[in-house]
Amino acid sequence: MIETIQWSDAGVVMIDQTKLPRQESYVTCTDYQQVAEAIRSMVIRGAPAIGVAAAMGIALGMQHAENGADFEKICDTLARTRPTAVNLFWAIERMRRRYSEVRHQSIHEIRRELIAAAQQLRLEDIAINECIGRNGASLIPDGKTVLTHCNAGALATAGYGTALGVIRAAVASGKKIDVFAGETRPFLQGARLTVWELQHDRIPATLITDNMAGHFLHSGRIGCVVVGADRIASNGDVANKIGTYSIAVLAKENGVPFYVAAPISTLDLSLASGDQIPIEQRAPGEVTHVQGVPVAPEGTAVQNPAFDVTPHRYVTAIVTERGISRAPYAESLRKLVI
Repeated sequence: MIETIQWSDAGVVMIDQTKLPRQESYVTCTDYQQVAEAIRSMVIRGAPAIGVAAAMGIALGMQHAENGADFEKICDTLARTRPTAVNLFWAIERMRRRYSEVRHQSIHEIRRELIAAAQQLRLEDIAINECIGRNGASLIPDGKTVLTHCNAGALATAGYGTALGVIRAAVASGKKIDVFAGETRPFLQGARLTVWELQHDRIPATLITDNMAGHFLHSGRIGCVVVGADRIASNGDVANKIGTYSIAVLAKENGVPFYVAAPISTLDLSLASGDQIPIEQRAPGEVTHVQGVPVAPEGTAVQNPAFDVTPHRYVTAIVTERGISRAPYAESLRKLVI
C-alpha cells in the first residue's frame, strides 16, 4: 500500500505529490507551519488526506506549545489552508474535542493523547476507505471501462482510496475492468497521480485529456464513472475537482451511471445545497504554466477555480462506508449519519 502520510519521531512524513511521477520523494514536516504549507501547496492533497495531515499538524504543533491559546492558533492556521474540503474542518474539530477532554492533564499527557488521536484518525481513514471499496465494488460492471477524474486514490487519503478504492475492490473481487483517467487540468492529478497509482497496482490504465470524456462516454465503452468528493451538501450536490460537473452531464446524456465515493466525514448536512459550498480559487500560474513551462502569453487573464459543484440530479449513487445512498439524497444521506 502507498504510504501517503505517517507520524514519526522526526515529524510528519508525507510523500511529495508535487514531484510525482518523476520522483518518489518524502517530506518531513517538523512544525505545524510546515504542515500547513504542505497542504496549501498541495504537497499533500485530497480531502481525507488533508484531514489526517491537519490532525497530525495539530499534534505536532502541540509538541512545542504549552496552552489552549497556542492550541487554537495552531488549529486556526491549519483551517486557513484550503476552504472547500470539509474533511479538513471535520478533523480539526475532532482534535479540538480530544483536546477539550484531556486539557486538564499535564502538558506531557496532552501531547501524548493528541499524537494518539491523530494516529487513530489515520488508521480509521484506511479502514473506512476499504469499507467504501467493498460497498462500491458491486456497482462496477464486469468487462467494461471505468472513467475517473482527478485522483481519489491512496494518495488522496491515508491509504487505499475512495473512488480508486472502489476500483481496487472490484478488481480484487475478480472483475475484469480497465480505467480511463482524465488528465485533470490544470494540476494534472489524473495524469501524474492516478495513472501512477494504477500502474503501481498493475490495473490497466489509459490516460485521456479532459476534453475527450464526451467522446468516450458516447462510444459505449465506459461502463460507469466513479469520482471522489471534497464536500457533499445535504441535498446530494457534490463538490469535486473542476471538470467533474461536465463529466456528470455528459454521463447522464449518454446513459452512463455516475457514482461518487466518499466517507461520511465529507458530508456537510449543514448546507442545503451545493450553492453554499465555498470554491477555492488558486494561483493563475497553474493555468498559464505546465510543470514550470509557460503555455500562454505573459499577462494572460486567468480564472482558476479548483472545484465545481455537480447537482444531485446527475449523481446515480453516493457510496460511503455506511452504505450506498440514492435519491432522494436529503433523506438517504441523513439516514446514514443518524
